[in-house]
Amino acid sequence: MEELPPQLRHQLAQYQQAQQQAQALLAQKQQLELALRETERALAELEKLEEGATVYKSVGGILIKTGRAELAKELTERKETLDLRIKTIERQEGRILERLREMREKLQEALKSRQPVGAG
Repeated sequence: MEELPPQLRHQLAQYQQAQQQAQALLAQKQQLELALRETERALAELEKLEEGATVYKSVGGILIKTGRAELAKELTERKETLDLRIKTIERQEGRILERLREMREKLQEALKSRQPVGAG
């Protein structure tokens, strides 16, 4: 196989870099979705408790006694923040996937035009 021209090698490198970015975004999104599910479960459990129930929150390596309403507010804010971050990543993911599709089409076209015609 003949050596690819520098411009095509550069395009391939950019494509691979974009693939890595897409994978990193997916991993980040999965981590945020896991944190969101955990927060939602904690909120659901908190809702089951009576108003005067004793609750604790984890701060570093210790548990601190806190109010149910205060903890519910913190968890709700955390949930909203996680939702927003996930939506932001989904928009970035959409843009990079579209960019990858366009890059793939250009690369396929460039490679197709390099194929010898009528060899054999």
